[in-house]
Amino acid sequence: MKERELRLALVCYGGISLAVYMHGITKEIWHLARASRAFHDGVTAGKGSRGVYQRLLAAMEEASGVRLRVMPDIIAGASAGGINGIFLAQAIETGQSLEPLTDLWLDYADVDELLDPDARPARAFTKFWASPLVWMVARRPGDAIEQTVAPETREEVRRKLSRFIRSRWFEPPFGGEIFSAMILDAFDAMTAAERGPPLLPEGHPLDLFVTVTDFEGHPQGLTLNSPPQVVETEHRLSIGFRARGRGERIFADTAELVFAARATASFPGAFPPFTVRELDRVLKRRHRAWPTRDAFLARILPRQAAQGTAEDAVLIDGSVLANAPFAQAIGALRNRPSRREVDRRFVYIDPKPGAHSIRLNRRGEVEEAKDSKLPGFFRTIFGALSDIPREQPIRDNLEAIDRQSARIRRMSRILAALRPGIETEVESAIGGMLFLDRPTPARLSNWRAKAQQRAANAAGFAFPAYGHLKLSGIVEDLAVLLFRLGSEDAPMMREAYRKAIWAAVRAADADRLTDDVGAASAPVDFFRRHDLAFRLRRLRFLARRLAETLEVESGADEAAVQGLHDAIYAALTLYAECEPLDFYGDATREAARTVPTDAAAALQAVANARDLRSRDEAADRILAEALAALPKAQRRTMLLAYLGFPFYDIATLPLLQGDAIDEYDPIKVDRISPDDCSAIRSGGAAATLKGIEFNNFGAFFSRVYRENDYLWGRLHGVERLLDIVISAMPVASRLSPEAVAAYRRKAFLAVLDEEETRLPHVADLIASLRKEIG
Repeated sequence: MKERELRLALVCYGGISLAVYMHGITKEIWHLARASRAFHDGVTAGKGSRGVYQRLLAAMEEASGVRLRVMPDIIAGASAGGINGIFLAQAIETGQSLEPLTDLWLDYADVDELLDPDARPARAFTKFWASPLVWMVARRPGDAIEQTVAPETREEVRRKLSRFIRSRWFEPPFGGEIFSAMILDAFDAMTAAERGPPLLPEGHPLDLFVTVTDFEGHPQGLTLNSPPQVVETEHRLSIGFRARGRGERIFADTAELVFAARATASFPGAFPPFTVRELDRVLKRRHRAWPTRDAFLARILPRQAAQGTAEDAVLIDGSVLANAPFAQAIGALRNRPSRREVDRRFVYIDPKPGAHSIRLNRRGEVEEAKDSKLPGFFRTIFGALSDIPREQPIRDNLEAIDRQSARIRRMSRILAALRPGIETEVESAIGGMLFLDRPTPARLSNWRAKAQQRAANAAGFAFPAYGHLKLSGIVEDLAVLLFRLGSEDAPMMREAYRKAIWAAVRAADADRLTDDVGAASAPVDFFRRHDLAFRLRRLRFLARRLAETLEVESGADEAAVQGLHDAIYAALTLYAECEPLDFYGDATREAARTVPTDAAAALQAVANARDLRSRDEAADRILAEALAALPKAQRRTMLLAYLGFPFYDIATLPLLQGDAIDEYDPIKVDRISPDDCSAIRSGGAAATLKGIEFNNFGAFFSRVYRENDYLWGRLHGVERLLDIVISAMPVASRLSPEAVAAYRRKAFLAVLDEEETRLPHVADLIASLRKEIG
């Protein structure tokens, strides 16, 4: 059965109290991933919407002959989206449940719970001068509450709004430590709940990024022609986590995740800025250790940590400067394994597309927007400082994705056109007896060397250009690696490292690349000792070739094909483990600090730590055994791909400008928002969500609002996820519109059945939705 992976790169926008709505959507993504895992494991996914998803995947397989696996493997978020992304990533990697998180959102995302104790009005007359404001906003006939709030919740909202307005002025009303403690409680609840299997395959990475704003900023050096260096202040900060899908499947230390969640959602004016000291106090009260603290701060705040000032860094909401963190998600596409045919989607969650905050006039009434009216004094200031930066369009990001897709399409066409000629060259280089002999490790190594020499000779004048491009990539990567291992920070030292390493490479004649370079030459020796990227590219190319040929042929030997699949990824692991910094020991780190004076010794230390020749021998043993188990024709196909890779690499690496692309399919972009969902009710956010009130703080004022928004989040998640999953199949083999509508209806009703007892305050809404769904 042909298999395809629908990989989701999620980008979650900020939205303040619309975090509750976004939780409903991310929870539905979690249910879909669980259903996909259960479908592939041959077990029952359970009740609710995930049971419907599993039945849908089975029906799609029967109709198309394609087994689809859904894999959310990249998550990037800001502010409210960042918090939801962090919890979703934890559930995906560890197998923990998101169910406890729902109750915490509904119970504690409330003004009364979030208000700092020192900000709570002690009595009715506290700040009596605020009473006219409370009356203007919350009591006057025709006020904002009367116009925008349902009658049954007006008193609750007025009461909480009164307390909110009469809290301390000119200081954030919400408690930072309260918020940190709530996030910590949420992670503890997830840990205590029943756990299932991880939702990504063994060895598949999961990347998470959340944006944060460094309020004070940190100096960032820039190298110019004149003056040679200038310094600017950088405020953008991205906190990244990567799980490699191996071992105990622990995503990150809980304290690190709390740090990221609290910092990214430190909304200016509502919460106090976040500092490390705040989290230290919360952990101390809970008697919680943070063993990775120093290493984490050195990674996230390297300059401050080096100066001993990380505890004083002031961090505020990530959406101030980066509300749509596409760039981080795009960057994570590099070095991702491709086991099967991949349908890569960027799915961004925007809870309020094109929506503007509700504006009140001097009488506390809702003011209608008038295009012809110039913005007033305060509207201009707040728009310039907050609204406009947060709501910048994502056109640049989408154009970057489109450019990458165009490169992938060009490369795929080139590979297909080159294949016949390359296979002929490989057979000619190795000899006619190749496919009659058993591939042993020694033979595989010998054949590979011959094929690589033949590719270099056949390339002629093109080889030096390819070789210099490859050499440049290796040297620049080594410079970055050694700079980081040396614990350096200054931009001038970064340049000193780079120049020293290049000088060592030239001194060893490793840059003497010609069209007749020999197997014993200095450049080839350098590549053998340091070209980790080529080895990774070759194995990922082999995995891709396996997926698009043997794994889709009905006559292929299933056990042998699976054996080769496992062997390829076992060999990949041998090389991939050399990539992270924690692979390198004290000896390599000590040598890294001597780069400016002895770069050759540092390069040798890296080569010794990696020992790529021994890894080559181990990879040859693994692959030779798996190849030998294949029938002759299938073995020939895979050997031609493996040995022919140098020919492909010479042709494609210049096209990719030295970068590797491991997912060979164009990227598509989908959006999930209220405006995209009309299967139940049209009208977008205004017709469905309550949290959009009070400048998107509305859900903090009412449990009813939170229940409403959470439920709509799940329903909108169902609608859009079904659209995305269905679109992953070829048009000719998709389910009929009637069948899709039936599955959508079943999933909607399954959500209502599942949530009816949990959401008692929106019983009327649930009853109405049942009628609307039909």
